Parts: sequence; C-alpha cells; structure tokens
Amino acid sequence: MTAYVGAIDQGTTSTRFMVFDRSGRVIASARKEHRQIYPQPSQVEHDAEEIWRNTKTLIAAALRKSGLKARDLAAIGITNQRETTMLWDRRTGQPLHNALVWQDTRTDQLVGALAAEGGKDRLRKKTGLPLATYFSGLKLRWLLDHIPGARARAQAGDILFGTIDSWLAWNLTGGVAGGRHITDVTNASRTQMMNLHTLAWDEDILTLFDIPRACLPVIVSSSALHGECAGALAGVPLAGMLGDQQAALFGQACLAPGTTKNTYGTGCFLLMNTGEAPSVSRHGLLTTLAYKIGEAPAIYALEGAVAIAGALVQWLRDNLKLIHRSADIEALAASVADNGDVYVVPAFSGLYAPHWQDSARGIICGLTRYATSAHIARAALEATAYQTREVIDAMAADSRVAISELRVDGGMAVNGLLMQFQADILNVPVVRPHIIETTALGAAYAAGLAVGYWHSGDDIITNWGVGKRFDPQMEPARRDHLQRRWTKAVQRSLDWVD
Repeated sequence: MTAYVGAIDQGTTSTRFMVFDRSGRVIASARKEHRQIYPQPSQVEHDAEEIWRNTKTLIAAALRKSGLKARDLAAIGITNQRETTMLWDRRTGQPLHNALVWQDTRTDQLVGALAAEGGKDRLRKKTGLPLATYFSGLKLRWLLDHIPGARARAQAGDILFGTIDSWLAWNLTGGVAGGRHITDVTNASRTQMMNLHTLAWDEDILTLFDIPRACLPVIVSSSALHGECAGALAGVPLAGMLGDQQAALFGQACLAPGTTKNTYGTGCFLLMNTGEAPSVSRHGLLTTLAYKIGEAPAIYALEGAVAIAGALVQWLRDNLKLIHRSADIEALAASVADNGDVYVVPAFSGLYAPHWQDSARGIICGLTRYATSAHIARAALEATAYQTREVIDAMAADSRVAISELRVDGGMAVNGLLMQFQADILNVPVVRPHIIETTALGAAYAAGLAVGYWHSGDDIITNWGVGKRFDPQMEPARRDHLQRRWTKAVQRSLDWVD
C-alpha cells in the first residue's frame, strides 16, 4: 500500500531526500553537501553531475534506512535552489559547463547594458523582476555566448536549458531515454523570461535576451502528474515541482492572501501570498508565482530576497575559522551581551531586496579593540534579522498590511538567539512550526495533492502547528538605535565596485 510521499530538497549547499506521512511527520531522511566552486571573486558554480549523483545516493539511503520500497511512495515532489542555471546535451546527458549559481554575478555587464537602454525596471511589468544578476535568463545568455558552439546547438534543440528542477526531473523520468524537459511556473517565473500574466515564455524577452526557444523546457503546474520515475523510484509518479521558497510558503500553510513566511537558509527569503492577481512592487520587492495547483488559477506572491544569511555563518566557519561547526555560532554569539557596536553587512554578491545594488560589497564596521570574535559572531546573526526587517518594511509599504506574526523555517530558524532578536527588531511575534523542514514538506504536499494523497489545502492547514513562539522584548529606544546603526552600515557598503 502506498503510505507515504517523498520529496527531493535540492538546496544551494546540500541535497536532501525526505519521506513524509499524512500528518506531515518525517518518516525518513538523508542529506549530503556538495562542493561550492569559486572560479573568481563573485563567481559561484555547482557541479550538476555531482548533484544528480548525490540525489540518487540519498534516495537509496533514505529508503534503505527506513525499510521502504518505491512501491510505498504515492508520489514524489522536487523543490530546488532557484535561478541556478545550466545547459546539458540532450543525447548524452552531459552538462556543457558547471551550473551558474543564483549568487553568481558574472552577468553584471549584460545587466548594465540592458538597464542603460531602458532602465532597471523595463521588464518588471511583464515579469515582476528588476534587471539583476540574480535571475536565470541572462545566466543562460552568458552560457550561450561563452561555450563554443552552444548557441547553434541550442537553436537546433540539441542542448537543453534548465534550472535544477528541470535537470532533476529530466533525469528522474528517464534522462536520455525520454526524460521530460519541464519546469514549473514558480521556477519559470525566476528566469525573467516568463510572462506573469500568460504563464508562457515571452517572445519579446527571448528576442531581447537572444535566447533560442528550442532549448527551453515546457512550463507546467506546480502540482500535477508530470510522468513516472525510472531507476530506484521506478513507477513512482513525479507530481510536484516548486522553487524552494515557494515550497516553504506552501509547507507553512500560507494559503490565504496576506499570510507570510521567512526562510532562513543560504539566503533569506520572505514571501507574502497575494492571491490570484500579481501585485507590482514599488519598494524593491519581487512579484513572483507562489504556486499553481493543477488547472486552478495561479497564486502570486510578493518576495523579498536576501542573498546572504546562513552563507555568512558558513563563511565564518570555513574562511575565518571562528567556529568549527555552523551550530557553534549560537553559543559564541550568546557569550556576549550585545554586538559591541559591530555590524556585518554581508554584501558578498551585492545587496538584493530592497536595495538591488550589485556594486555593494561586504563590510565589518564599528570595530574597536573591545571587539572579539563573539561580537563578530553576534553581529553576523543579527545581520540576517536586520535584512529581514528591511524586507518586511518594504512589504508593508507595498501591501499596506502590517503583519501580525512572522512564520519562520529553514536551518537558521533553530537558532533561538536569532529568532528572539528577529522578534525584537521587528516588534512582531516570530512563530516556528513544529515541523521545521517546510521546504521539503511543501514539495511533498504539492505531489500528494496531485495524486489524492491529501485532498485539499485544508489538510495542509490542519497539519501546521506551532513549535515555539518568540515574543518581542526589546525597548523601543534600543530597537530604533540599532536599526539606525544598521542603516548607516549599509550605506558604507554601497558603490564599492566601480
């Protein structure tokens, strides 16, 4: 009997395969990190073949540890790091180049040229997005321009473009032996090539970016039957596909307009469900697809994207060697009473929402002889909370709705010190659910809905429950002082790159 639903959660630093039951409880899980490749400053790549190998290994490991077989799964879903861009050969299945990760900024000259011709927001009405190095379309243009022969082969349909969801779906459903070349609406909306209103590739934008249509995947719903898997999951329907932040929104049961979540992962991503109509931001946010269930109308969201959150902790661990494990940062930061007037602005790839400043770079400021590694650790955690507040302020200005609580998830959400400071700097309760792996859970929900494992959104809402609530405790004067100092630090980081 098919008793469970599986989910592949392919993130920026690791891949995870998880199995859930009807209550959303984790039945099995396996996780593995993959290499971060830095060819030059501000360039970030992944080995897509390594990611696929890890995915296969993790599926087998999770099933083996739990004693499950493929026949025990009603369906599987995929959730993935968004915007990370790759090309591969349709006949051999070999990538033509390492995948360009969403943090990569090598398209800055393309962005600058297009913005000079028509302004940074020239495509916002159609796509909901400003011109920025973040999105996939110009990363694809860079690959086509720099890989010998790639453009001609793309025009002939011999090579395929995809974000990581497309790469995994193609391989899962057979690869060179007839794998499906698809992407869901949420991932397509992050390419800057899909029209938000038609949910189709926009011919004018393809012409502007010089992208051959023949290499693009078919755009599908987030929850629908997309084909049967081969290999270790032979016969299991692939029925869910969602970008990671949209999956977290879904997993957090943010199914009504106005409901909001923040995911603390490699970056930090805050989404608000805005219902069936796209809302164009005037305060530096992104308009994006939230999800599309089968033939039902698409649901949209406003999003604030912060490039560096958990990645800053990883940098303190790997580059500065301040901690041995990422989890050690909470104890180190808690060993001091405050940040010692130290501020870290982690603009490693520029600043995303609401600033959209590609020329910004990371700084540590406010240093004195008093400052210690503990103050830097605390300032690094607090940076995530300050950036979140900037996005929340912009979201309130756009939506004219003040949030009453913030639902949180992701790896950093287990950090109690950060969550309490987040509540303090927002002056809003922060609520962590009892199931914190909401990204994988959202992909599982999408897949399960498509095959009738869950019947409706009501099942998702019923499953959601509070794990811990953090109420604000900070005095208003202290909150205002800290926010002013953070704003000053951000100003110091701007225009570093000429």
